[in-house]
Amino acid sequence: MVNVGEKAPDFTLKNTKKDDISLGDYSGKTVVLAFYPGAFTGVCDKEMCAFQDNMAKLNAAEATVIGISVDSPWANAEFARKYNLEFELLSDLDREVVTSYDATFVGLGGIEGYVSANRVVIVIDKDGVVQYRWVAENPGIEPNYDEVVEFAASL
Repeated sequence: MVNVGEKAPDFTLKNTKKDDISLGDYSGKTVVLAFYPGAFTGVCDKEMCAFQDNMAKLNAAEATVIGISVDSPWANAEFARKYNLEFELLSDLDREVVTSYDATFVGLGGIEGYVSANRVVIVIDKDGVVQYRWVAENPGIEPNYDEVVEFAASL
């Protein structure tokens, strides 16, 4: 598990264009990692739209959002298109990143053994250190968006 005060593990995942995107690409920026269980699943739609609605505040604070799920790049691309999301959505197909960040959820939608991302928000400072970590008790719970945005803006 990655705890507050620890260096965030680097990773490389595919974005909606199937390009490789690494956490290291954002060195020197505040990053909000928003793990979400699945595109087009109600609460995830609200979560990603809430982050999009706060992009002006986050951009002003030189912070960026990266959404991470186990969905395919194609599903994430359609999700981003439908909701006009202006931040990267990355596909963790082999579930290594959700596992390394202790952001897994097993049994989404009642499918026994299915491993998805849980709803987890991590804020990483400009030096790559985790400064904030929020984990949903279950995927139906949303984070306090104002708290996340204010925290990211304070770094």
